[in-house]
Amino acid sequence: MLPSIRQLPTIRQTNVLLFLGGVFTILCGVYMEHVMKLEPCPLCITQRAFFDLVGILGLIAAIHNPRGRGIWIYALLGLIAALGGGYFAQHQVWLQSLPEDQVPACGPGLAYMFEVFPFMEAMKLLLQGDGTCAHVDKVLGLSLPKWSLIAFTGFALINIWQLIRGLKIQKAS
Repeated sequence: MLPSIRQLPTIRQTNVLLFLGGVFTILCGVYMEHVMKLEPCPLCITQRAFFDLVGILGLIAAIHNPRGRGIWIYALLGLIAALGGGYFAQHQVWLQSLPEDQVPACGPGLAYMFEVFPFMEAMKLLLQGDGTCAHVDKVLGLSLPKWSLIAFTGFALINIWQLIRGLKIQKAS
């Protein structure tokens, strides 16, 4: 039996869940870096930024508690953030699937890139990834970018649901 509309989380509650999901993913990354001693690669750092963005948008939307058009604007921004993060997670999954002889060479460290290269060139290098991004660390049988891709897919689906709910509410008004 399907739950009635009254049993579903409200728009605000769903935005709080998006915020908490963003916080959870960041805490997982911090745990893996500082406790498990897994050094994040440039694409991992990029994905973290998108997890931050999804969470921050959820927090702002929960605090703002928009009505009408505002609901779908936040949902659309959250969807864009989730798709952006998913793109970089998918790119890293692809890099990890390459045969060893096709993996790009490892680049300089992140701090070095931003010290030596112009900002836009350092950003380009950060966003395309390198050989360090092809290293596979697994948690519960899946590589970390696959887990990120699953999380971003979940965030995208929740934001699509919010978008649909927002459009229905706006039409009803």
